Amino acid sequence: MEKKQYHINPVTLAMERVEHDLRYWLRRSGFYLLGGICLGIIFFFLFYHFFPSPREQRLIAQNEHLTTQLELLDGRVNQMQVVMYDLSQRDDNLYRVLFGAEPIPMEVRQGATQKMTYYDELSEMTNSQLAANLTQKTDMLEKELYVQSKSYDEIIELAKTQEVRMENIPAIQPVLNKDLTRVASGYGWRVDPVYHVRRFHEGMDFTAPRGTDVYATGNGKVTFVGHKQGYGNTVIISHGFGYETLYAHLYKSLCRVGQSVKRADVIALVGNTGKSTGPHLHYEVHYNGKPIDPRNFYFYDLTPEEYDRMVQLSNNFGHMLD
Repeated sequence: MEKKQYHINPVTLAMERVEHDLRYWLRRSGFYLLGGICLGIIFFFLFYHFFPSPREQRLIAQNEHLTTQLELLDGRVNQMQVVMYDLSQRDDNLYRVLFGAEPIPMEVRQGATQKMTYYDELSEMTNSQLAANLTQKTDMLEKELYVQSKSYDEIIELAKTQEVRMENIPAIQPVLNKDLTRVASGYGWRVDPVYHVRRFHEGMDFTAPRGTDVYATGNGKVTFVGHKQGYGNTVIISHGFGYETLYAHLYKSLCRVGQSVKRADVIALVGNTGKSTGPHLHYEVHYNGKPIDPRNFYFYDLTPEEYDRMVQLSNNFGHMLD
């Protein structure tokens, strides 16, 4: 019950009970109502921010679980990328080298990247940065795996044709040792016998009497027979797999264009035609259209001792015969 209130009447100096009017009761009721509303708002915000609902608690737990899974998946993708890089290095620097195949360019391995707007859209998702980064890594890894798979398919086909390849690539000297007076000049910078200036010699010169047999150094097909400026009478053989051999300054050719030849078939005779200062055979090996050192292609008919002697002879002579 409400306590009764009294006050002293200043006129009569007597204690009188205080009587409240309607305005007083309305004002007092409004004060309590406003206070209740304020306290309700305060409690609402406190519970909303610091005490999540059961549904929010479930969503938070699910989000934390997904974040953990994404982090673990990101770690696994990083490990797979390391393995993928190691496989690509072995592929380019070992397997493809063994079979004479060109390395795969990095831009081919990685392929065309997704448009950045695609990853920008991912960044708007929950755990945006991690999701976008992981998706980008997965796309890259998928492309690299596809290219690597195709590369291994190619290597398998190369392995199947390895026997044919070994029969085709140049592997013997074009002139027999018993007819070889000396190696006149090797591959590299030499002194021109006519102009007496240094120029790059793209093959090897073998001195031998005119009419000495010249042998095909590997299986292949004759693609040129005729006269070439500076080379004189010339024969060119395509061996496939990117290899081609050239035999120049010939006295006579014993083959025709389009003819298939085997290793050690006699295809011509040593001569002194073209820009030549003495009977000899000028011999070149080309790979993918570029001349390479023929000394690396005598492994079928030279012993290690004979090979060392040939290397010394080709290095010691600073002049050439053509």
